[in-house]
Amino acid sequence: MRLGILILLSLSAAFAQTPKRLAVSSTPATLQIRPHSEAILQVKVYGDVPDGEATKEARLRQAGWSVNIVTPNGGWVSKPFRFQGADSEPFYEPSTGLAGSLFRQLSGQFTIKDAIVYHAPEAPGKYTVEFRLGEVRTEIEITVDPAAAPLVEPAEKWTFGPETPIADPYRKLAEHYSPFIAQETWFDWRADAICRVDYDNDWDGGNNWDNLGAGSTQAYVYYAAIESRSHWFLIYNFFHARDYSDNCVVGTCHENDNEGVIVAVRKDGSEFGKIEAMETLAHNNIYSYTTGDSGIRNGAHNVDGSLFLRNGSHPVVFLEAGGHGALGGGDKKSFFDGNNLDWKQNTGITYTYKGVAERPRHGVDQNVGYELLPIYHHWWARATQESNTEERMMSAFYRYTPFGNRPRMRAASIAGSFYGVKHGRDKAKPFWGWHDVATQRKKVLATGQWGADPAYGFSQNLRFPADRPMSLDYVFNPYLDVAGPEPEFVAIVRNLTDNPVVVAATPVTPAGEPNALTPGEPPPAAVRTGSCTVEVAVDGSVAVQIVGDRPSYEVLVGAPERVISQSCTAPIPRYYSPQYRLEKTRGRGEVKLVDPAAGRIEIRDPARGADTYRFTIHWEITG
Repeated sequence: MRLGILILLSLSAAFAQTPKRLAVSSTPATLQIRPHSEAILQVKVYGDVPDGEATKEARLRQAGWSVNIVTPNGGWVSKPFRFQGADSEPFYEPSTGLAGSLFRQLSGQFTIKDAIVYHAPEAPGKYTVEFRLGEVRTEIEITVDPAAAPLVEPAEKWTFGPETPIADPYRKLAEHYSPFIAQETWFDWRADAICRVDYDNDWDGGNNWDNLGAGSTQAYVYYAAIESRSHWFLIYNFFHARDYSDNCVVGTCHENDNEGVIVAVRKDGSEFGKIEAMETLAHNNIYSYTTGDSGIRNGAHNVDGSLFLRNGSHPVVFLEAGGHGALGGGDKKSFFDGNNLDWKQNTGITYTYKGVAERPRHGVDQNVGYELLPIYHHWWARATQESNTEERMMSAFYRYTPFGNRPRMRAASIAGSFYGVKHGRDKAKPFWGWHDVATQRKKVLATGQWGADPAYGFSQNLRFPADRPMSLDYVFNPYLDVAGPEPEFVAIVRNLTDNPVVVAATPVTPAGEPNALTPGEPPPAAVRTGSCTVEVAVDGSVAVQIVGDRPSYEVLVGAPERVISQSCTAPIPRYYSPQYRLEKTRGRGEVKLVDPAAGRIEIRDPARGADTYRFTIHWEITG
C-alpha cells in the first residue's frame, strides 16, 4: 500500500493540473434550511486538461481545499468526507499510456473527501461560507429560515422511561466521576450518538446497523466499579450502533461499537477519594492521562497528557466521529478544547450526566443529559451464556487467560464481543474483551486483562510513587475469581412508552446446555477427545481460540481474517482443561500454540498479502 501511495503521488505530480475553478453543490439544492438543520455541501475542483492539441475544462481528482464560515456565529461545518450521494460527474483521468493505466488503477483505491455537513445556527439570517484551494476561491450564501422546508428525517419508534433503581454501593462514585463527553459528529450524527445496546427494543445485536433511525438516540453510558485496597476503578463504556466511515472497505466499518475509559481513584479516607489517572481505549490502543500532582510516571505506556476535569471531578473525554475512539480532552489529537470546553474544529455533541436519558436535537447539541446503566446487571448474565441463540446479544466466547499469574474469571468462558454481522463480524467488545496491541505483543496484558483486572493494568502501564503504591489485592471484583462479595442479579425493567418490557437478568445455569457438565463430574467417553480443523486466510497476525465447538478469531496485526472452512468433531467440555496438540498442514508462516493451558493459537504471516493456513488442534481429557 505504501508503494502504491508513492506511485500515485508521483503520477499525480506528473499529471497535475492547476485548479482554476471551484463549484459547490448542495442538498437541499435551494440552500434554504431551518435553524439547527443541516445541508450537505459537495466541493468540485475544475482545471484545464489536455484534449488532443488543445485543452478543455474537466473535474480534477483533487482535494486539500479549506472551508471558512465568513459570517460571525454563522454555524458549524463537519470534517470532510467522501460524498455519499449519487455523483454522475466523472473525474478527469489520463487515458493513454502505461502511466495513465496505473493512475486509473491506483486512484480508485484512495478516497477523495469532497463534502462537508453544514449545521445551521439557531438565529435566522443569511450566512456566507467560503471555500479556498490555493489562490482559487468561491463563496455560497445559505439562508436559515424557520419557514424553510423541513428535512425528511427518520422517526424514532421507542422511548425508554426511568430506570428501575438497584442496590449498588458504588453508584454515587460512578455519578461523582461521570465523564463530560465531547462526541465529534460526522455525516451521520445518529451513528455518533451514544446509546444503549437494546436501543431498538431488542437484545439482538445483529440488527442494530439496520435499525439506526428507528432506534432511540437517548443517551446512556454503561459503568462498572471495581475496588482494590488502595483504589476504586470506574469503567465507563460508550456504545454506538455503528462504527462507520465514508468508505466502508474491509475492516473500516462494523455493526456495534463499544470503546471506553477507566478512571483510577485513590482512596484517601474521604467519601469520594481523589482521582489520579484515566486511561482510554481507541482502536485497540490505550492512552494514559494523569493529574499534575499525582507523581505518576511512564510504565509500559507513556503518559499522554494531563487529565482535564470539569467541576473538579468529571473527566473530559473526546470521542471521535465514525470510529468513536476515546481520548482525554486535553490530548493533542482531540478536536475538543478540554480547558475551554469548546470545539477547536469540526462538529460535535457534548454530554453530561443528569440521571436522565435525553435525546440530542441535532448534531451540534450541547449538554445533553445521559443516564448511567450498571454493566453487571445489563450485560454480565448474557456474557456468561454460551448458548445465546435466543437473544444474540453476545458472541465470540473465549477463555480469559491473563499474564502475570493473575486471577482468572469466575466464569469458565465469556463472550469476547457483541454479536454483529454487518460489514465486520463481532467487532465491538465489552470491557472484559478489550485489548491493547502494544502490551499484548509484549505479553504484559492479555485480552480482557486491562478492563477485568484494572489494578494490574494500571500498575503495568504506569509507575506509581513508592510512597503511594497501587494495591493489586481486590476488595470487590465480581468478574475475577477473587475473594469478596458477588452481587446478586436483579430484574432489569425497561420502561418504554406504551410498551413496558421486563427483561429477566437472572444467571443461566449450564445444566440445560448441550454437552454441559457439572463441575467434578467426569466427562463421558464420547467427549474425552476431539479435534477442530480450521482453514483461514491471514494477512498479518491472528489469534484463534476454540470454545466448545466454535473457533473465534482476534486480529492482532494487519487485515481481518477470512475463514474458508472450520469443523470440530466434538465440543470441548466446560470445566475441564484438556491437553492440546497442534498440527499445521498449510501456510508459509508460523502457527503456534501460545497458551497450552487454554488452547490459544497464534498465526503469524511474515510476508505481504494474505496466505491460506490450515491446521488441526487435537484435545484430550486425561484426568
